[in-house]
Amino acid sequence: QVQLVESGGGLVQAGGSLRLSCAASGRTLSSYAMGWFRQAPGKEREFVAAVSWSGGFTYYADSVKGRFTISRDNAKNTVYLQMNSLKPEDTAVYYCAAGNTIGRTISEWRHWGQGTQVTVSS
Repeated sequence: QVQLVESGGGLVQAGGSLRLSCAASGRTLSSYAMGWFRQAPGKEREFVAAVSWSGGFTYYADSVKGRFTISRDNAKNTVYLQMNSLKPEDTAVYYCAAGNTIGRTISEWRHWGQGTQVTVSS
């Protein structure tokens, strides 16, 4: 079993940046593909980005492509999401996920963190 804890959320103005972190305990992250999802109020949880276990392959939702960057440091058992040029529509709770394969649907991921709030003001 792996436990995931997100951090780095907060309030930022439109055009600003934040870096989210997801730290793992209980098992090494190098065994898993890692992803970020988000859920805005009244909306379903949606895929944001994912990275392969080695870090060699990354995938992004069209809405964040070119603005967000996912990366991982297996030595630190941590995954990051660098978010630049933030927009008010990026406001959501951001969740970290770990899984055996990369997918864009919630059911394809095995382990989830508790989420961190990101609020972008206009």
